[in-house]
Amino acid sequence: MPTFHLNNERLLEVTLANEKVLALAGAMVAYHGAIKFEKSLTGGEGFFGALKRKVANESFDLMISSGTGTVFFANQAREITVIPLRGEKIFVESRSLLALDAGLKTNTVFAGLRGAASGQGLFTTTVEGTGSVAIMSFGNLLELEVTPATPLFVDPDAFIGFMGQLTQEFVFDVNWRTMVGQSSGESYQLKFSGTGVVYVQPSERK
Repeated sequence: MPTFHLNNERLLEVTLANEKVLALAGAMVAYHGAIKFEKSLTGGEGFFGALKRKVANESFDLMISSGTGTVFFANQAREITVIPLRGEKIFVESRSLLALDAGLKTNTVFAGLRGAASGQGLFTTTVEGTGSVAIMSFGNLLELEVTPATPLFVDPDAFIGFMGQLTQEFVFDVNWRTMVGQSSGESYQLKFSGTGVVYVQPSERK
């Protein structure tokens, strides 16, 4: 299994021993060893996942790095967090994925109003199995707990992903102040209920 290590908060180091890792196309900044790079034609999501994105005119370009050696990945100096999965599933915005163990199973699911409102696209990605996932964020990734007694409300522009037994709703806060241009600017939020964690970044997408 590839070894994921943060060289620093903006540089991911992945060690391969005759193994493969999927990463954002163009994210390799350096490597040493016998490593081969090739485009992943289906984006790590299989034919139907790639087809769904194609129909929606959304791209999710990944490359396969394989061989023996060490590869360094980074993208736009964004902060990186490595999340280990142990038979679990994480829902994560595709734009926030930097790299993942090639042995993990990925899929594409409809994001609904959340994706449309935040401009992140109509689909989101699930990653499932045992291995590591590297996620990018603008600022250090925040992990917020959700319990049945404490649902969580999140700005869609700050949302990165979630894990656990969670349900999500799109909540509107539209009133007369919104209509006359005196709203707080927070007219809609995502509400997460259940048990799990939600990942957010301390910066809204512009």
